[in-house]
Amino acid sequence: MDVGFIGLGVMGGPMALNVLKGGHSLTVFDLNPGAVKRLVDAGAKAAASPRDVGAASDIVVTMLPEPKHVEAVVLGEGGVASGLRPNGVVIDMSTIDPISSQRIAAGLKARGFHMVDSPVGKTSEHAVTGTLTLMVGGESEIIARVKPVLDCMGNETFLCGGQGMGHAMKTTNNLLATTIMTANTEALAIGVKAGLTLELMMDVMKTTMSNNAQLYVAMPKKAFKGDDSPGFMVKLACKDVRQAVELARAQGFEPLVGAACQKTLEEAIDKGFGDRDTAALMRIREDQLGIKVRETGVAAGRAA
Repeated sequence: MDVGFIGLGVMGGPMALNVLKGGHSLTVFDLNPGAVKRLVDAGAKAAASPRDVGAASDIVVTMLPEPKHVEAVVLGEGGVASGLRPNGVVIDMSTIDPISSQRIAAGLKARGFHMVDSPVGKTSEHAVTGTLTLMVGGESEIIARVKPVLDCMGNETFLCGGQGMGHAMKTTNNLLATTIMTANTEALAIGVKAGLTLELMMDVMKTTMSNNAQLYVAMPKKAFKGDDSPGFMVKLACKDVRQAVELARAQGFEPLVGAACQKTLEEAIDKGFGDRDTAALMRIREDQLGIKVRETGVAAGRAA
């Protein structure tokens, strides 16, 4: 297929490369020239604008930070929809809220195009290996049409319902994952301050209902090593949680836990950690309590 890809960041870059490896013709666009060059060196074609990506493609994938970016790139002046081939499809794989997703899909439909939402789960490592989790929403016949492209990027696909339901699933997932991460850092820091060791807490918690993948999979890889190099950046986690909180409020519900998590992430951004990995939350807790969680404890493998 002739595929376009817009948004070649930490996740989008390797995802686009896997589309290319899947045998599809690929045209790419990103504001970062270095990201474009990496794909061009691998065999993709560079486009000068989102419109040009659309003109070269039957299917265009977007992987962008926020709803406003997706809307501008897809429906704005010089956007994908101004050049997309007849009956073309946009697959939005960004993490945006379902209401925005449905609005963008309606704008495409009014111009004779289609949209599938397919945000992704797992990490940048899985983006490289093409083993992401895909949460898909849209019309079944259009999903079937684009599935060969989706299969290049993920090995677990969940059909979540109609338009926007993939984004609803991703919003829900990220709210839970991030609140768990935030709670972990708070609990561990309190425990160390009280005199417990990380080793003891990990040994106990793996036998109780406190057990969670953030604690035994994600945090040993980064947070417990003091590594907050960019992966899932704090500013993006904050955006995702904010979207979930806003969605809840639109439904007439005040999400107290989500709101507290959002406030914690906003404080991390205010402290200058917005571009760092969410592992930075552990560092912030350590600084607040004057302790070092990672220095009291155990190598990652022992409790995993």
